[in-house]
Amino acid sequence: MMSTRDFEYKQIAFVFTDEGEKISFKNDNLVVTDADGKVKHQSTCYRLFILFICGDYCLTTGLLDRSKKFGFSIVFMTPNLRVTSMIPSKAEGNVLLRKKQYMYEGKEIAAHVISNKIHNQCSLLKKKRKKSEEEKEVIAKFEQFEKDVLKPELNSQEIMGIEGISAKLYFKALFTAYNWKSRQPRTKCDITNTLMDIGYTILFNIVNALLEMYGFDVYVGILHTQFFHRKSLVCDLEEPFRPIIDEAILKALNLGQVKDDDFWKKQNQYILPWKNSKKYVGLILEAIMEYKNEIFIYLQSYYRAFMRDKAAEDFPVFDMFENCEVE
Repeated sequence: MMSTRDFEYKQIAFVFTDEGEKISFKNDNLVVTDADGKVKHQSTCYRLFILFICGDYCLTTGLLDRSKKFGFSIVFMTPNLRVTSMIPSKAEGNVLLRKKQYMYEGKEIAAHVISNKIHNQCSLLKKKRKKSEEEKEVIAKFEQFEKDVLKPELNSQEIMGIEGISAKLYFKALFTAYNWKSRQPRTKCDITNTLMDIGYTILFNIVNALLEMYGFDVYVGILHTQFFHRKSLVCDLEEPFRPIIDEAILKALNLGQVKDDDFWKKQNQYILPWKNSKKYVGLILEAIMEYKNEIFIYLQSYYRAFMRDKAAEDFPVFDMFENCEVE
């Protein structure tokens, strides 16, 4: 399996076919050219981890062969960045791992993961320079939630309940300066929610690709209820990393990089047209790449701990910020 050192050199590539970009291969190198034939990106397939193709594309055997040979995943997206399908590069036949997944009925690991998420949310709130008394109270509640969710007597629904309450308080405090109403996935009710959908989608597929690499059944979660065609484990293990996206969006808003004119408003929905999608993908991808190695190490450590039947407290922790204190 891939080592940490190997992953350090791995790259994530986006191709926007609706802008005339084209994919070709030359001596085992991925080459992306623009509408005028100018090379925009070139890298060896050995370093490619995941390829996002945004827009219409005719799938070729050449691309599939290289995906299998060099072990990179392919994600197909619409021009407005909605995922239509994914071809993962995955480990086949990890039967022992899947047996452990199907037999696991505990909730301690899930509580550990959600506690980790709340910790990072709290740390991001602490980074705000000027905090109201109300925001300071929210931070104090989060510090308690982080501990409460680990109580052994809680069931899965109660764990999700604490997570839901913390999310509601968190988003309101984080985006209070930007007329935040509520988190409404996939409704595109405002620009912030639309950017969250895009960011979480990119993050989701990166986590998915890493889990597939170890041979997990990504449909079998530890907390999220299993529904038909829902990758519950990816939903679970994406949680500690979501504040990466939240911070990137908040930073872009604070710097004035988010423009209302970049979006179309249609039937109370904010749509990001394909001609502006590259800008926001760049902002989000830059934030994810900053923590790329940490995400890999977390999921690698999760796999090892799960295979070795470790106690929940011995599972990995992703700490976005260290030594973050309330001002």
